Amino acid sequence: MAAVMHAEMATLLDTLSTAIVVTGATGGMTSLNLSAEDLLATSTMAARGKRFADLLAGGEDVDELIARARAGGEALVRRECELIPLSRAGSRYLVDCTVTPMAQGAIVEMNDMTRQSRLTRETALLAQLGGSRRMARQLAHEIKNPLGGLRGAAQLLERQLPDPALQEYTRIIIGEADRLCTLVDSLVGPLRPLHLEAVNIHELLDRVYRLVSAEADAGIEVKRDYDPSLPMMRLDRDQLVQAMLNLGRNAIQALGNRGRLVLRTRALTGATIGARRHRVVAAIQFEDDGPGVPPELRETLFYPLVTGRAAGTGLGLAVAQDIATRHQGIVEFDSRPGRTVFSMLVPIIQTHGEVTSDESAA
Repeated sequence: MAAVMHAEMATLLDTLSTAIVVTGATGGMTSLNLSAEDLLATSTMAARGKRFADLLAGGEDVDELIARARAGGEALVRRECELIPLSRAGSRYLVDCTVTPMAQGAIVEMNDMTRQSRLTRETALLAQLGGSRRMARQLAHEIKNPLGGLRGAAQLLERQLPDPALQEYTRIIIGEADRLCTLVDSLVGPLRPLHLEAVNIHELLDRVYRLVSAEADAGIEVKRDYDPSLPMMRLDRDQLVQAMLNLGRNAIQALGNRGRLVLRTRALTGATIGARRHRVVAAIQFEDDGPGVPPELRETLFYPLVTGRAAGTGLGLAVAQDIATRHQGIVEFDSRPGRTVFSMLVPIIQTHGEVTSDESAA
């Protein structure tokens, strides 16, 4: 009878989306439900007797939480623990972890908050992008008006100066005014309507690959990893190339003089961008093995004029994000030392039997 009840309980636990792990008196795992096996990238048999630190980068925090819960005799919760399965390269999860002590061990419940955290971050990112775009355009208007007057005054002064040597100074003023106007135009991003046409995204990415490869130092290896299943898409060719080139240049600048950059495409199903869920999106990824995004820049990375480089303008990522959102997409990133991935997600929809990108951006 006990064996039947135990089997029924195990079956019930396997139906839960919450990952459940039972540990013994020494802290080693004794059983996992199916959700826990998927999250930890292991099986109950392989995990038996092991601690979380044996299976996860960041597992030490869970082991420490288990020890504290058992010592205090009460349940403890830790929000958004970052867990990286050692046997599944490239996977990273944010989980809410609850530990309930038992007489001979503990029950560990892990709710995967990765998707919810991503949605929250994307919603905040789109909101901040809208605000920064309005601010940048207002600022551009305030800057370009006096620049136009300055340039005009310098031109008038140049005509009145008798000494050609003095005219060199007015040409400097005119040149700097033009340079600042160009900088301001870059700040507000492309203003012209999208010119949508059917393009092969890999053709555009190959162009970016050639440009980035030519600009990269000899110690940087640039590779391609394309998904041939991606269909033709209706996109603005020039703007998409600019956005992808900004992401590629950002990666090689982060690498310095040595490292590896991979240009990758994938078709993702059931992806959410902001509050909208799409059946299929094209993911255009730039993965490098550099030092990663500094923690102090992560929340403001896509703001105009935010940069971690002394010689940087802080416009490349902001412009890329603006172009992506005009195509109903988004640029997001996942970064840690040794692996940083910037992903441009662009929706693919079915229209009158033809696979295309979302034309509502126009």
